Amino acid sequence: MTHPARLPWELHPALSEERLLACARLLARGRADALALADHWAGDDAWSVGCRAYAFSKHQLARAAESGRFPWLRILDETHHFVFLVDGVPVRFFRGDAADPNKRTLRQQESEAEQLALALGAHDADGLMFRFAVETHPDGAVRRVVFLALRGEEGRVECAWPVPLDEVGPSVRRNGGAAMQLPLPAGQARARRRG
Repeated sequence: MTHPARLPWELHPALSEERLLACARLLARGRADALALADHWAGDDAWSVGCRAYAFSKHQLARAAESGRFPWLRILDETHHFVFLVDGVPVRFFRGDAADPNKRTLRQQESEAEQLALALGAHDADGLMFRFAVETHPDGAVRRVVFLALRGEEGRVECAWPVPLDEVGPSVRRNGGAAMQLPLPAGQARARRRG
């Protein structure tokens, strides 16, 4: 995929790096929580974990919007077509390769198109859609999240911005290093020796 030079905030100032990073973290957290609860012995498989990851990611965004933690975050459509708003700009998400969005990803909800026309103006919004692509490792863990601006039924890429999730933490990134035993604080070590 060639990466057009346009950045999300050049398409609309509401799509700032800080806001997109917050949304990507919520999406990644939802997937990490679903993976943590997966029970393969009980019958969970990639499909059931994927459904749970989608539901958990929606829940993370909805809970953050309801709490007022991010005043710019709202939910436009709570159904399975889930659309959220970043300061009035509609966005959706999908799990898959950012370079190869499927037809379902490229479908635009009527409410989404109307809201985008309000945010950008009818001319600029024509056929445009904003998506987060959540790319995963074979085990389902988040590999990276890419913010996309796609246009038309063919999904012409106008922006493909990999969200810098480097500093997200262990709930999203797994630590592959060896376990390390840390010493007890001095007071606890003395108490343990006496006891």
